[in-house]
Order: sequence, then structure tokens, then C-alpha cells
Amino acid sequence: MRCAACVGISLAIVLTLAVTPALAYRPFDSTDADVAGKSEFELELGPLGSLRDTGNRYWVAPAVVANFGLPGDRELVLQGQRQQSRDGGPDVPTTSVVNTGAFIKQILRRGALQDAEGPSVATEYGFLLPTINDEHGTGFSWAGIVSQRRPYGTAHLNAEIAYTRAHKPGAFLGAILEGPYEWAVRPVMELTAEQESGAARTISRLVGLIWHKQENLSFDIGVRSAYGGDRHVNELRIGFTWNLSLHK
Repeated sequence: MRCAACVGISLAIVLTLAVTPALAYRPFDSTDADVAGKSEFELELGPLGSLRDTGNRYWVAPAVVANFGLPGDRELVLQGQRQQSRDGGPDVPTTSVVNTGAFIKQILRRGALQDAEGPSVATEYGFLLPTINDEHGTGFSWAGIVSQRRPYGTAHLNAEIAYTRAHKPGAFLGAILEGPYEWAVRPVMELTAEQESGAARTISRLVGLIWHKQENLSFDIGVRSAYGGDRHVNELRIGFTWNLSLHK
């Protein structure tokens, strides 16, 4: 059921999309077992993207994930993605806002991503919010995340269960592999599988690059392909991640 609080958060995300000059850990659908530091703001922005979904073509601009660091190794995550149809048609909305959500990510074990020993472990849970011109229901998701970093590369494993906006159970599995973190430009790839009850399983592959330009700024590019049943998706993602300390 659409509630007033969910509608309010959705409107806040839409306003952010409308005024920002800046799905997940870019450019992936999965995420990592790390959070923004206390009183830090991290913006993941995709100002340029292209999506072809079974014959329908869209511009994706922007895709936004805003992370706000909270006390206790936690962060608040707000996300949304604006899509504009490139083809039009009576059954295709000109503009939609999808992948809207509000989540809390919590580190359960400080590890390699926090400059400690062993794997980093985190959980992320929250609401799948009503979209605009797409799915109008509200859902909930919970994920477990494990990350490990070695000199030769970094791996992130995600497992998620959800009660979707269509009010059906769903599940998601994701794995990210990255090249050595010390490299200024490192190759990355992601494999995912997701399924909603009663629907075909969707398998996705992404390959890309992350350029760590400076301490608080990284650029990324990724090419993603996915298929499930009669649905085929090809996508280009280009964006950046920017960190800002809010300490006075």
C-alpha cells in the first residue's frame, strides 16, 4: 500500500534527480561491505546511460545513489533512476523514475575494506518505494554482503531476499570482481541472477573500468547485458562517485 511517508521520500528523490549536477556501488547492481564515514556524504551519479530493453530504447539520466554516513558504522541510502523513452508509443511512458528505494546499510564486521584483517561483512535493508510511471507498489528487501580484498584484487558477494513492489517474493545473487585496488584504472566485472516468484530468472553480466582519479573522486564505465525468458537488456553506464565530508 502506498503510504504518505513513502510518497514523501519518493518526492524527495525526484527533487534530487531534478536538481543534481552530481544500484548500489557504481557501476554495479550489487554493492560492497563498506559505508560512508560518519558525517560524510557520498554521491554516486550516472549522468549518461543508454538502455535497450526488448526493443524499447531509453536514455538513463541521471541514475542517483546518495549515501549519508551515520554513527555506528551505518549509512542511509537513497536511490532513484530517471529514464526517458527514445521511441515513444502509446504504451511506453515518455519519462519514468524507477529503482527508487530508501535503505540502511550496517557494517557487521570490520575487515579488509576498513583496513582491518579478514573479510568485511555488512547488511542492507529497507523499502522499495513506489516508482513514477512504472511499478506503483511498495516492497522491502534485505541483503547480506561479504567483501574481501587481496593485493591481486577485490571480491564482493551479495545475497538478497525481497518482497517486491508487485507483492511477490524475490531473490537476488551478485558477485563483483575487481582488479588490484592500487591501480589507478582497474578492470571490473559483475555476474548477477535474480528472480521474482512466477517470473523468469534474469541473468546479467557487466564488464567495465573504474578510474580512481583522486582520494574523493572516481569515474566509471560499464557495459551490461541481461536476459530472462523473452526479455533481453543491453545497457551502457557512465558515471562517477564523489565523497564530501560534512564535518564543520
